Amino acid sequence: MKKENKKQQRIKGKGKMEKKNNLLSVRNLNVYFDDEQIIKDFSFNVKKGDIITIIGPNGSGKTTLLNALLGMLPSNGRMTGIIKWQPKVKINYLPQDFSKAKFSKLPLTIRDFFRFKTKSDDEIIKMLSKVGLKRSKNILDRNPSKLSSGQFQRLLIAWSLIDDPDVLLLDEPTAGLDIGGEETVYSLLKKFWDKHRITILLITHDLNIVYGYSSYCLCMSKNTHCYGVPQDVLTPQKLRSLYGNKIKFYKHKHII
Repeated sequence: MKKENKKQQRIKGKGKMEKKNNLLSVRNLNVYFDDEQIIKDFSFNVKKGDIITIIGPNGSGKTTLLNALLGMLPSNGRMTGIIKWQPKVKINYLPQDFSKAKFSKLPLTIRDFFRFKTKSDDEIIKMLSKVGLKRSKNILDRNPSKLSSGQFQRLLIAWSLIDDPDVLLLDEPTAGLDIGGEETVYSLLKKFWDKHRITILLITHDLNIVYGYSSYCLCMSKNTHCYGVPQDVLTPQKLRSLYGNKIKFYKHKHII
């Protein structure tokens, strides 16, 4: 009986330790817009250094989930359940609607954009160099919309990383890029992850990225959801339940 009690105590202690190590805990999350339920009964944990990829068809609530984690639901949104971040966690969010078209309408230079992070010119140029944007005297005076699509995405990655976040939330950071541009962005993120082990929650449609880099995958659709390591949850059956019977499943190695 004493041995059994000790075992139970060890199990209980392990559970407390796991909870302590969670950077984020989500329990029974439900999100509604007016009378429509967008997210139903989600529960998952995120540990420091995890890379969580979020996949699913359009309209399945992926962006809504990130907004809920940040407490940024629109006025017609409401939620139930528990979202618990560790204290003093610095979170940066790179939304999908940061576009060249929007910047073209703003009298904003790259320097102005980075000054929201209260950084000096030297620090800005150093970070731009780290993401592969060449040093030039006038780059800080340019409007972000004047950059090429690939350069613009590098700029956004630099902006999201310059103040050393603990957690980075990314909503389709390669939207609108060709395959070469996508690989460049993901390679940059992997480079910073290797060095700093930042925690990343990433919305993507690229299953190669899911298999290649993810600690866990969160699958979302209006009818079902799943959470686990990619090899366990991304089966042909699960993918068909997410995307429908039209999806074709090709599993192969992809190295960036």
